[in-house]
Amino acid sequence: MLSFVEYVWVDGTDPVKMLRSKTKVVASGLKGVPFSLSTAKEKIKLWNFDGSSTSQAPGNDSERLLKPVRIIRDPVRCGGPWGNNPNYIALCEVLHPDGSPHKSNTRAKLRKTLDDGGDKLGSLWGFEQEYVLLKNGKILGWPDIGYPGPQGPYYCGVGTDEVVGRDLVEDHARACGHASLLFYGLNAEVMLGQWEFQIGYRGFTEDRLAGLTADPLTVSDHLWLARWLLYRIGERHGLYATLDPKPVKGAWNGSGMHTNFSTDATMSEASGAATIKKYIAALEGSHMKHQKVYGHDNESRLTGDFETAPYAEFSHGTANRGASIRVPNDTANNGYGYLEDRRPAANADPYVVTNRILKTIMTCD
Repeated sequence: MLSFVEYVWVDGTDPVKMLRSKTKVVASGLKGVPFSLSTAKEKIKLWNFDGSSTSQAPGNDSERLLKPVRIIRDPVRCGGPWGNNPNYIALCEVLHPDGSPHKSNTRAKLRKTLDDGGDKLGSLWGFEQEYVLLKNGKILGWPDIGYPGPQGPYYCGVGTDEVVGRDLVEDHARACGHASLLFYGLNAEVMLGQWEFQIGYRGFTEDRLAGLTADPLTVSDHLWLARWLLYRIGERHGLYATLDPKPVKGAWNGSGMHTNFSTDATMSEASGAATIKKYIAALEGSHMKHQKVYGHDNESRLTGDFETAPYAEFSHGTANRGASIRVPNDTANNGYGYLEDRRPAANADPYVVTNRILKTIMTCD
C-alpha cells in the first residue's frame, strides 16, 4: 500500500521565516495493509532537500536533512490515487548532514531549554493566532478605493456585511480537527477580513487519553502545522493569509499571536498568587529581550492603541487588553491560573516565544 507524505519544515528566511513542503510516496511494506499512524512513524524516515533555495545552505554544499518529529493524518489529501489509503503530514526539524541541528532550527533550541529544566515547570500553553485574508494582494472585503466602515461591528460578527472569508475559515477548522490538532476555537476579529484561531490547551479528558498534552513542543508544532494547513487550504479558495503584524497603518487593529501559559506553580491554590507575582516581575525585567524576538516589525503594531501596550513599556493588568501581560479575571479572583502575554506578533516563531518565556520564568525558581 502506498501513501503520500508531505514533509513540512520551517526555512531560514530572514526576517520572517516561511513554511516549505514537498511530497514523498511511501510504501507500508505490507501488501494490502495501509499505514496506521503508529506504523507511519516507523516508515517515514529522514529525507534531504536543497537548502540553497531556502536560505539554509550555500550552493556548493546544498544538501540538508529533514527529520520528521511530528506526524499527523493529512486532512487535505484524504485519499490517494491508490484508493482510500491514509496520507500524512510530517513536520520536520532541519539538520546538517552530520545530524546536528541547523542554526535556523529553533525547535532544537526549545528542546534544549526543556532538557535543561524547563520541562519540570509543568507548563501548559495556548496560542491565539490572528491573521488577515488577502485576495490578489488586497484585504478581502475591502473596497478597491478607500476603506470599509470603521471597526466595531466586525469582531465576532455575523452576516456578509460584517464578515468575509468564512468558507476558508471553516474549512481550515475542519482540517485541524481531522488532523487531531489541539484546535480549540476561532472567531472573526476586530478588522474586516481579519480572523483568529486558537491552538493549545483545551483541558479535555479526551486530549489526555489520546496522548495529547499542551506542552510547549506539542503546541508550537501544532501551530506551525495549523499555519501550513491555512496556507494550503487557502490555495483552494484563491486566498492568502498574511501574518503581518500591522497590515494597514492608522486606525486599524494589528495582528498578534497572544500567548497563554501556566505552570504547576501558577495553577496551585497554595503558590499561585505568589508565583504569578514573581513571573510578572521577571517578565518586566526582561521586557526588551522578549520584544527583540517576538516578531518582525512588531513596533508598528505595539503603539499603545488598538488593544496593545507600547513597544518599549512593560505593563500588566487584570482583564486589560492594553497591557503587555493580561491577568484574566478568573486568575485574579481565584489567586491561581494562567497569564496571557499579548506582546508576540502574528508572525512570531512559537518555538522562540515559548523558549524565551520559559528561560525568563525559570529564573524564578
